[in-house]
Amino acid sequence: MTAAARPDPLFVGVDGGGTGCRARIESADGCVLGTGIGGPATLRLGVERALAEVQKACGAAIDEAGLGADALKSMHAAIGLAGVGRKGASEELAQHAQPFRSVIYAHDATIACIGAHGGKDGGIVIVGTGSVGFAMVGQREVRVGGYGFPISDEGSGADLGLHAIRLALRAHDDRVRGTSLTRDVMLRFHNDPFEAVAWMDRATATEYATFAPLVMRHADAGDPVARGIVREAGEQIDDLVRRLIECGASRVALLGGLASSLQPWLAPDVQRRLVPVEGDAVDGALHLARRAAKG
Repeated sequence: MTAAARPDPLFVGVDGGGTGCRARIESADGCVLGTGIGGPATLRLGVERALAEVQKACGAAIDEAGLGADALKSMHAAIGLAGVGRKGASEELAQHAQPFRSVIYAHDATIACIGAHGGKDGGIVIVGTGSVGFAMVGQREVRVGGYGFPISDEGSGADLGLHAIRLALRAHDDRVRGTSLTRDVMLRFHNDPFEAVAWMDRATATEYATFAPLVMRHADAGDPVARGIVREAGEQIDDLVRRLIECGASRVALLGGLASSLQPWLAPDVQRRLVPVEGDAVDGALHLARRAAKG
């Protein structure tokens, strides 16, 4: 069935982050029609590239739903993108032609928070490629951190990677004691620090975050350098959770690709305040799309 032949409006929610992009199309009654994925859609990579990945994910969702190529013209969309808060980002997005019936852009943390608490008040700390604390308290939005790697995003996958590489280079110079982690990191650069320098010149936060699983694996195995890195990351996440609670968030959920790995490293008082997630960021985006469509 073509989009034009459907009697009810369709909605598409998109979650675009530093690691990948997910889209889901739903009918007016909440039936999932199709899903799709794309590559990293953070605005740090540029608006053109981010929106291209959004289109890729939406196109895959359309194909799965069996809709026509022009289906997006009838859809109300909400698109969460990492980096929407950057200066000039909203204005640049508004200048780009969009294929939807209506579209609203939001920060990826906003849609994640809405989805995590089913539209109710609460807070989230996202720990993935980047990190950020975000809460909705009444009519107020609270944001803590998440200003972008490397000046912010403490405790994130990219931050873990940065610390691991930095300490590996120090160990290579015999300024600190080497461990299995620092040796494995240097092996990725063929034990050549200037290969690491050349990599650094073009590396993105996403590429730094590829070192995070290595750090976590060595930390779980007892490597002292890895444990120190992860312990510090846990303390940074503790601070984000506590700050959201101070700002009025009655409950906080931990989200992101590193959430389950880092949770055991958090302080006991922080772990007691964490609650299960009710839905994901795409759920939050779809909630926004429906709200915007009602005007």
